[in-house]
This record gives sequence, structure tokens and C-alpha cells, in this order.
Amino acid sequence: MSPPAPRPADRRITGLLLAGGQGSRMGGVDKGLVELAGRPMAAHVLERLAPQVDELIVNANRNLDAWRAFGHPVFSDDIGGFGGPLAGLHAALLHARHPLVATVPCDSPFLPADLVDRLAGALHSAGAQLAVARTFDRLQPVFCLCRRELAGPLADYLHGGGRGVARWHDTLDVVEVSFDDEAAAFRNINTPIELAEAGRSVSLDGTPAITGIQQRNPT
Repeated sequence: MSPPAPRPADRRITGLLLAGGQGSRMGGVDKGLVELAGRPMAAHVLERLAPQVDELIVNANRNLDAWRAFGHPVFSDDIGGFGGPLAGLHAALLHARHPLVATVPCDSPFLPADLVDRLAGALHSAGAQLAVARTFDRLQPVFCLCRRELAGPLADYLHGGGRGVARWHDTLDVVEVSFDDEAAAFRNINTPIELAEAGRSVSLDGTPAITGIQQRNPT
């Protein structure tokens, strides 16, 4: 199979791995560095995201040397206090080389292989500022694609005390993209019990497989 044609410069995409959280439900550890099938969980996520984007960057606030070992640029939040995924996105919008930024969390190793293409198709068709994944009637707000020019409005929102992703989306022209056919791929891993369950879902070659996985709380 021949490689996909390069994207035009104005449609190139920076992929952002969100790994700046505190991992409180995983006992305060850096979730993306926890091993799943013998590799850091983030390695599975990056492996699935890399073919979909034109560059990869990582947002992390701890263990920076460990994150740099993955071989991609690492940026910490510019806004202190573990401001959540929006603070990570803000840092990425400041440092991304490309005009579009796709975000995924470090604890979702089963993410769809066509995530970015489907988000980009909807974003461009609708002329929207941001495209976000939806499974049935549940939004997946940290799986999104947005325009780099949103750095300024996002900074204003964060400096005004805003932290909620959905509330920020309410201020934008957003298109929702249905992934009902791949709902299980959005499964995330927040606790040691969920990590053990996910380990049983990994194939013998170490590749996360979603066969038989049911999405948690689909509504």
C-alpha cells in the first residue's frame, strides 16, 4: 500500500498527547508512564496517533526526562496549578508547528486509527473552529481537533478562571463527529483495576485490541 499523499501546508496537523494530569485515581502516578503489556501506556497511544498526524508533541508537568525519552518535544503548562487538559492544549497551541492541533489523552491506548481524518473532514466541511468526537449521546471532549489561532481565546478563558472543557467549547463554533461505530476505542484507563482489565485486552504481540471491549458508561 502506498503512503498517503502529504497534506497541504494549511491543513497539516500537530498531534498532542495530553499527559499533564495528576493521575489521582491511579494513586497519583504519572498515568501515561504506567506499563501496559510491558510498555508505558503512552507508547501504545503514540503508536496509534503517529500515522495520523504530521508531528507529535507531548504535554507533561512531571517526569520530563522520561517523557522526552519518547523522542518528541515536551512542553509543560504555561498556566500553573495543574489546569487540566485545556492548560495542556494551550501550551500546545503556542508551540505547535502546524495550523491544526489534534488532542488525545495518555490513558486511551485503543483510540481509533481514523480519529484524526474523521475530525479533520468534519472541521473543514463545516468551516468550524473545533471538531470533537462523540459516541452516542456522550461527548469525548479531549479527543478533538482545533485551529492553532484559538490560542488567544483559550488563554483569555483560562486566565479568567475557566477550566471546563465543555464550557470553553460552548464559546466556539464546534462540530461534533459521531464515532458510534468505534465507541469502544475511546475506553480510557483511570484506575489500577481498569489497567488490569485492559491488560487482558492486549493481543499476544503487545498491540491493544478492542475486540470484545465494551465502552464504559456509554450514556
